[in-house]
Amino acid sequence: MDLTDKLKVGQLVESRAGRDSGRAFIIYEILNENFVLVVDGDLRKLKSPKKKNIKHLMVYNKTFPNFKENEGNESNFNDAYIRKILDSFNRNV
Repeated sequence: MDLTDKLKVGQLVESRAGRDSGRAFIIYEILNENFVLVVDGDLRKLKSPKKKNIKHLMVYNKTFPNFKENEGNESNFNDAYIRKILDSFNRNV
């Protein structure tokens, strides 16, 4: 069973387990059926994403569709912009 079939790169998730529990992230890459790489622009920047088991994530419907496309270019999706997006989400939690 492919657990990541409904996940997308650029999707908003929240950690449910580990030291980063309760922290919001954006999916950076889907590695296999059980693991993804996530970034938050603060502790986990684009250059050093965190490997996370999808069982430990709460998945939200909010997706940033151009997230991976713009990664290599000068774009809005840099660490500072990711922090700004997730800061507003973390305040509401």
